[in-house]
Amino acid sequence: MGIPLAEQVRVTVAALMHVTGESQAKVAEVLGVTQGQVSRRQSGGAAWSLNDCEALARHWGIDALDFLAGPTRACEVLPAERRTGLARLKEAQ
Repeated sequence: MGIPLAEQVRVTVAALMHVTGESQAKVAEVLGVTQGQVSRRQSGGAAWSLNDCEALARHWGIDALDFLAGPTRACEVLPAERRTGLARLKEAQ
C-alpha cells in the first residue's frame, strides 16, 4: 500500500513548488489564503481540500487527476513553460 493521500498531496505541492520555483506565498495567493495557512497544510497541521487541489492543478496547468496521482506524475505532465530555468536545464541533459 502506498503513502496516505494527504501525505501524497503535501509531497506533490512541495515538488511542484520546487520545479516551478514558486513559494508558499505564491501558493497562498493562488488559493486566497495566508502563507501561514499554506505552511500548516504543508506541515500536516491542516488538510488540503479537494478545492485547493483543483485550484493548484489549474494554476500549474495540469489535470486534477494527474495532480492527485502524486509528485512524479504531476511533474511529468507539468508544461515546460512552468518550469524554472534549472529544471529545464536538467531535462535537456
